[in-house]
Amino acid sequence: MQPSDTKIYHIVHIDKLASVLEDGHLWCDAEVERRASSGTGIGMADIKQRRRRLPLDSRPGLHVGECVPFYFCPRSVMLFMLHRENHPQLSYHGGQGPIVHLEVDLQKAVAWAEDDALRWAFTLTNAGSVYFEDRSDLRQLVEIDWDAVNARNWRDRKEGKQAEFLLEQRCPFELVERVGVHSPDIHGKVQEALGGYGYDPLVEVRRDW
Repeated sequence: MQPSDTKIYHIVHIDKLASVLEDGHLWCDAEVERRASSGTGIGMADIKQRRRRLPLDSRPGLHVGECVPFYFCPRSVMLFMLHRENHPQLSYHGGQGPIVHLEVDLQKAVAWAEDDALRWAFTLTNAGSVYFEDRSDLRQLVEIDWDAVNARNWRDRKEGKQAEFLLEQRCPFELVERVGVHSPDIHGKVQEALGGYGYDPLVEVRRDW
């Protein structure tokens, strides 16, 4: 079932947080590459390149790689792969410990995008796959397989688990309402990075994420 207060999640390596705060935004992959942003990348290069070519049918002219991606759950398939460290296309092998979850409210993200004349969409499955369906009407959120999104055991529901929300070009850090981390050590590093920034989202150790 879809949560009444839907949240979306973006994951970054802890050493990427400094550049996010310096810029004040999360950037799409295309912009990250253009800016040569500092910090550890955790994605798969081949898939990132493919996402830059994949169009969104509901937003003509916009491509997946031109959007900041979010999942609808914190325990994503991608996080599992980072934890297992055994995917052949992964260049990152540091495990899930240094990974930081950034939680954003879906409705606030949509309102911000529309106020800033930026497009958004969501997909019903993995937006990095060759075949996926996308939507740009919040009334169609019911089409997401929410049982798969919220499942802990998703072996037979992997595609539905990977539904994504996509925000064109950038997401201001001020939309981040909560930061979830794996350990007290990473909690301290996040607090240190936030020191003096002027905006302090809730930071929590969330091993369940």
